[in-house]
Amino acid sequence: MTSEITLFVNPTAGSGRGARAAQPAASALRDAGFSVRTVLGEDADDALRRAREAVAGGTGALIAVGGDGMMSLALQAVAGTSTPLGAVAVGTGNDFARALGLPIRQPAAAGRLAAEALKAGTVRTIDLGRAGERWFGSVLASGFDSRVNDRGNRMRWIGGRFKYDLAILAELAAFRPIPYRVRLDGGPVREIEAALIAVGNGTTYGGGMRICAGAVMDDGLFDVTVVGDCGRATLVRVFPKVYRGTHLDHPAVTVHRVSSIELAAPGVTAYADGEPLGALPLTVTCVPGAVRVLAP
Repeated sequence: MTSEITLFVNPTAGSGRGARAAQPAASALRDAGFSVRTVLGEDADDALRRAREAVAGGTGALIAVGGDGMMSLALQAVAGTSTPLGAVAVGTGNDFARALGLPIRQPAAAGRLAAEALKAGTVRTIDLGRAGERWFGSVLASGFDSRVNDRGNRMRWIGGRFKYDLAILAELAAFRPIPYRVRLDGGPVREIEAALIAVGNGTTYGGGMRICAGAVMDDGLFDVTVVGDCGRATLVRVFPKVYRGTHLDHPAVTVHRVSSIELAAPGVTAYADGEPLGALPLTVTCVPGAVRVLAP
């Protein structure tokens, strides 16, 4: 293992927390005897190119500093390689780090944990989801939840989590069940109406909403949560339970454990790790042991 570590930094994450978090994380790594190189990018494409160059150049680890968007970019660089991924989670959602039990908004502690894992060789191997050429670590959203994301992203006049609360209210007002065509593990095509279908490699999205509460990141399977055909009043009752994971007991909710899923629905954009993935239809596959992570 090389002693040079690459910090992959989003300076704008969490209203500037990314830039501020890089320094204590780097200090913790240097105190442990590692040399630290910082990678920034002019935009997402440039940042990913630089991260891939660092991985190809033999960096000892790529440690992403930022939120889930930065973790998503980092996954595109390290998936399928032997380079371990660390996370200094200082964004808004931090669902990938949360699923791994990593410190949230504690950059020095996250840096120390990464250094200890590298020195002890306690690198964990986990699965990833893949759709086309894109990898994801936590949850792929499609339906009511992804439409909330769409609407929230358009609300540029307001920042933070509050805009997503407003987006939820607006989408509830316009809610109609969505006609899906679904194929699980290459089986027969099922036509169902549902509020949403979430494909979970990890447990949470949206900053701790436990939509796939039973998901395990190294079992080779997705947990697919289907919130079925229900009215607006039922959805209003069910959706808040997602924060505790108790929605899984509701009769409108079913969970399937599968290694692949094909999803099709009109007018639905899928989001994975909080980032837009593309319009349905999509085929999504769980890839066992796709990435090595610096995590307990």
